[in-house]
Amino acid sequence: MSNLSRIHHIAIICSDYEQSKDFYVNKLGLKIILETYRAERNSYKLDLAVGECGQIELFSFDNPPPRPSFPEARGLRHLAFATSDIEKEIADLEAKGISVEPIRIDELTNCRFAFFSDPDGLPLELYETK
Repeated sequence: MSNLSRIHHIAIICSDYEQSKDFYVNKLGLKIILETYRAERNSYKLDLAVGECGQIELFSFDNPPPRPSFPEARGLRHLAFATSDIEKEIADLEAKGISVEPIRIDELTNCRFAFFSDPDGLPLELYETK
């Protein structure tokens, strides 16, 4: 039996720290837990709260290499945010200039979901929970 209880955080490396900080804080509305500048690395680490128990760690590094993001490539496919009202979340994002794909239905759960992207093209998902 595993002692793993939940995902603690998701780490994201961005290409433009200020742009990504604005996106996650001001557009997605995530709360800042802690912002740290590490001079020896010329790097920021921004801890953001997702709900009551999740976190995103947003990192900046000098000249990070791009990561291919193909729909069926190996590795992390996307990051999904749970919402109880997908239409409200989509309207809020679109009002902030964020393009959201049309709502789809998960054929296994019958739940609604839609994709959008962060400033670096990382695929993000809104997933409506019942």
